[in-house]
Amino acid sequence: MNLKQGNEAPATLTSGLTTLLALAVGIMAANLYYAQPLTAQIAKSLGLAPSVAGLVVTLTQMGYGAGVLFFVPLGDLVENKRLILTFLAIAIVAILGVAFATTMLPYFISTFVLGFGVSAVQMIVPFAAHLAPEHRRGQVVGNLMGGLMIGIMLSRPISGFLTDLISWHAVFYLSAGLMTLIAICLYYFLPSRQPNTRGLRYSTLILSMGGLVLTHSILRRRAFYQACMFSAFCLFWTATPLLLAGPEFHLSPSGIALFALVGVSGAVLAPVAGKVADRGWTRMGSALGMGAGVLAFLVTLIAPLGSNLSLALLTLAAVLLDAGVSSNLVMGQRAIFTLPAEYRGRLNSIYIAIIFLGGAFGSFVGAWAYAHGAWPLTAWIGFALPFSALAYFVTESQQRRA
Repeated sequence: MNLKQGNEAPATLTSGLTTLLALAVGIMAANLYYAQPLTAQIAKSLGLAPSVAGLVVTLTQMGYGAGVLFFVPLGDLVENKRLILTFLAIAIVAILGVAFATTMLPYFISTFVLGFGVSAVQMIVPFAAHLAPEHRRGQVVGNLMGGLMIGIMLSRPISGFLTDLISWHAVFYLSAGLMTLIAICLYYFLPSRQPNTRGLRYSTLILSMGGLVLTHSILRRRAFYQACMFSAFCLFWTATPLLLAGPEFHLSPSGIALFALVGVSGAVLAPVAGKVADRGWTRMGSALGMGAGVLAFLVTLIAPLGSNLSLALLTLAAVLLDAGVSSNLVMGQRAIFTLPAEYRGRLNSIYIAIIFLGGAFGSFVGAWAYAHGAWPLTAWIGFALPFSALAYFVTESQQRRA
C-alpha cells in the first residue's frame, strides 16, 4: 500500500487508501445489523421479555442516529483523523461490552454506545470526498458506499452462521478484532485534515443545519429520494425472512442467510454508479436506480408464492432493490458534495439522518404490513415507496444538477 504514515497527508487519494476506507465503512456498518437475525437468541440469553426484545436492535440504531445528527457535523469543526479514531475507540469498547454482557442493562448501554461510535462511518465519507479530485469524487464515494452496503448485507448471514457454529457472543468478539485492526490501519495510513472553520462554535454548527436544509433544494430532494428507497430496502429485508421461513417456503435460517448473500450482488453496482455520476449522467442513473426499486416489488407479485418461480423472482427482487438503493445513495452523496466543501460534514449528517428515519419507518411498516396483509400488502406498500421518489424526481427541473 503506497501510503505515508503518521500525520503526513498524501498528495492524492490513492487506490490503497480508498480500499482501506471502503473496508473500514463496511466493517463498521455491519455492527448495526449483526443482532438483527439474532434477536430471539440474544433476548433469551439476557432474559428479556418479548415486549422489549426489539430493543436488541433498536438501541444500536438509536445510538447511530444520535451520533449522525449531533457528532458527524464535527467533521466541519475539528481535526478529522482524531475525530474518526476517537469514535472508533468508543465503538470497540462498546463491542466488548456487548460481547461480555450477560444481563439486560449492560447489554442495552453497550449496544446504544456501539451505535454512537459506529457513526464514524459518516465521518469517513465526507473526509474521502475532501481528498478525492473532482473528476473522481463520485467513483470514490461509490467505492465507499459499495463497501458499506456489502458490510450491511453480509452482517446478517455472518452473524447467523457464526451463532449456529459457536454462540452470539462470538459474533461480537470477531467484530471487536476486525474493528481493532481497522483502527490500527487508519492510525498509520489516514492523513490529517483540519477544517477551515476554527472560529466556529459547536452550537452555531448544529443550528446552521436547519438553514442548510432550507437553503439547498438539492439536499431536500436527494434526502427524500433516498429516504424512500432505504425505507423500501428495510421493509423488504424485515418482511422477507418472515415470508421465507413461513409455510410458503419453509426455508431454514441457513437458507435465508444464503438468500441474503445473493442479494449482496446488487451492491457491487455502487462504484459503477459513482463513475456514471462523474460523467454527468446523474439524472439517468437516478431514474434507473429508483425504477429498479419499483420493479423489484412488482416482480414478486407475478408468480404464486411458494413456487420455484416465485423464489427466483424474490431473489431477483433482492438484487434489483439492493442495486437501486446503493446506486441512488451514491448519486445523492455525489450531488450534495457539489455544495460548498466547508459544509460537507453537516450536509452528510442531514442526508443520512433523514435516510435513517426512512429506514426506521420501513422496518416498522414492513413488520406491520406482513402481520396484517402478508406479502401482497407488504409488496404494494414497498412498491409505493420508490414510486413516490420517482414521481417526485420527475418534477425536478431538467436544468438543475442533481
